[in-house]
Formats: sequence, C-alpha cells, structure tokens
Amino acid sequence: MVVERLFLGEARGAAQRECRQLELLAGQGVVGDRHFGRADWSGQQLTLVEAEEIERFCAHTGRPNDLSLTRRNVVTRGIRLNQLVGRQFRLGSCLLVGVELCEPCRTLGQRLANETLSPPEVVKYWLGRGGLRAHVLVSGKVACGDALTLIESGEAAA
Repeated sequence: MVVERLFLGEARGAAQRECRQLELLAGQGVVGDRHFGRADWSGQQLTLVEAEEIERFCAHTGRPNDLSLTRRNVVTRGIRLNQLVGRQFRLGSCLLVGVELCEPCRTLGQRLANETLSPPEVVKYWLGRGGLRAHVLVSGKVACGDALTLIESGEAAA
C-alpha cells in the first residue's frame, strides 16, 4: 500500500506533470492542480488510481505502460481503492476520506480510444476500475514511496 507516482494537472487538456511530492490543503485539494479550490462536483480535491489497473489496461490494449494514462493525481500499488469509499486514510502527512469511485468519463474514453478500442469500450473497461475521489481533511504533503494507511474504526484520526 504505497504511493507509486504523483501527477499534477496544471491546465485542462495539458500534459500531466510528474512530481516527487504534492502539497494538499484541507478542503481545497492539490496545490497547483487545475481543480484546486473548485467544488464543481464531489471528490474533485484528489484522485487516485491503482497502478495494477493501468498496467492491466495497457497489457489488454497492447500499449506501453504509462502510469499517467488516466490523469489521476496519485497512483498507488498494493491496495484496492474501491474499499476506501467512506473511509478515512493517511497518505504521507495528510488525512483523507474516500468520497466516491472515480468512474470513467467520455473524455477518458475519447483520449484512450484507438483503432481497436472505441471510446464507449474504453469507458466500459474502466467502470469500477477508474480509481477513487477523495477529500483532504488535514493538510500536508505526500511523496512517492509514502504509505497509504487505513484509519480503523474508533482510531483517533487527528
């Protein structure tokens, strides 16, 4: 249960920038990210995805492995993110809560489609595999190699 890669999307449609560390602010999200401070939809503050799912998709479609493929902020390894909906967890020095699954959108389908996989097929593939949306409860920093630690029921989160 570790942070494999970190990405910052500074502008809509622009390439993701790989980072060694991200700064997260409570109630705001990732400093410098295009979604920072916005509340257009729930869980916009931080997005996570499993490295294993990206690698599986790349193998399935014959693409080279590219962990920035889904444009999520945090790529994890060794944890099923779907189980974190409604749960608090630590990531680096931050405290987060899983809000909802980060289901695929039409834009992801269009971006990852190719001659053998249509946009709707891409979206269908990623259903239930697209990662997690989270809110930042306690500000801090997260770096590659940091552990993702679940907060157990009754455990003090502060």
